[in-house]
Amino acid sequence: MRPVETDDLTIEFDAKTCIHARRCVLGLPNVFKPGTKGGWILADQADTEALVRVIEACPSGALSYTRKDGADEPLPEVNTARLWENGPVELHGEIVIGDEVRSRATLCRCGKSANKPYCDNSHIQAGFEATSEPASNDAAEPLEARDGPLNVRVAPNGPVIISGNLEVVAGSGRQVDTTTKFYLCRCGASGNKPYCDGSHKEAGFTTD
Repeated sequence: MRPVETDDLTIEFDAKTCIHARRCVLGLPNVFKPGTKGGWILADQADTEALVRVIEACPSGALSYTRKDGADEPLPEVNTARLWENGPVELHGEIVIGDEVRSRATLCRCGKSANKPYCDNSHIQAGFEATSEPASNDAAEPLEARDGPLNVRVAPNGPVIISGNLEVVAGSGRQVDTTTKFYLCRCGASGNKPYCDGSHKEAGFTTD
């Protein structure tokens, strides 16, 4: 869709990465009205800071904004990979995927998405099961730094490899692990989710 302009913001929406978490619709129901003829984002119905607050809550980054005063969306002080029950990994940080830099993304871990490495909600129809509350790594050590770039690389027919300072977080918010290299299962077959355990080879997982 075309960008939506206000006096202070340019708002963009990427339908391909939207997973319909509905945080926008529930956060500002007078602004975000799916199905509205002529455009579903009625940005003039809220002030700038309210719009920013709700857009920043979009887990997939499908909604984003640029401030016309040149200020960027603030990056988190702690990079996190939050697990969704039977669903994707919600990544938050300075995320570098190829030539793209973004602050929010939801990554597929069922292996069924048609928009890999991003989630497209295919896990629902596939009946994917994966806990958001795996056991904590009791040997995890504090990171020297907790922010900085997260470089995301997709291994052909294999895991998503995330390099950078990262805290893996359960759905409840509990710390699961700390790492500087995370091999995220994306075939759905690992016996040690959310980590890759090589099961993609036996499963015959084939993708880019």
